[in-house]
Amino acid sequence: MVDGFGQQAIIHIFVNVMFLIITWWALQSFKLDLFVRDPRGPKAKVLLILLTLAIAHLVSSFFLDYLNSSLMLRYLW
Repeated sequence: MVDGFGQQAIIHIFVNVMFLIITWWALQSFKLDLFVRDPRGPKAKVLLILLTLAIAHLVSSFFLDYLNSSLMLRYLW
């Protein structure tokens, strides 16, 4: 039973890091200068980091919930 928790933790860490990298990569093409006064300044970089973390968290939570729900379907019958 403890092995299952370890495997689940590794999957969660991997999925979170994977979506963090994908989100960061995708946001690099975003034109931040349309919304921020100084797009190269420290405030804009912090905003980009926080935006990346928020989006990655939402997407990875959705993916992990969907994965967990689909794995629980085997207990339906």
